[in-house]
Amino acid sequence: MTSCSAYSLDMVRTQIQLTEAQARRLRAYAKQHDISLAEVIRRCVEKGLADEAADRATLYERAAGLVGRFPDRRGAKDLASHHDRYLDDAFG
Repeated sequence: MTSCSAYSLDMVRTQIQLTEAQARRLRAYAKQHDISLAEVIRRCVEKGLADEAADRATLYERAAGLVGRFPDRRGAKDLASHHDRYLDDAFG
């Protein structure tokens, strides 16, 4: 592992493959913002991971809002406590 003066954390060296267009856009962004290509990629990775976490939280929130809103077509009232039995009956 190597250390970078801009970071107090250890860095891990890795290799990735990019399309020519991706590499060109990343280099242009790095030059425009006067940062290294590695820093651009680190920032993109962090943003992507943060976006994924936010999207997942939004999905969970939407799903939680639907819980209990629709009655069972067959009139089951004990689905939460007997869901395995209902799945077994449905998929046998």
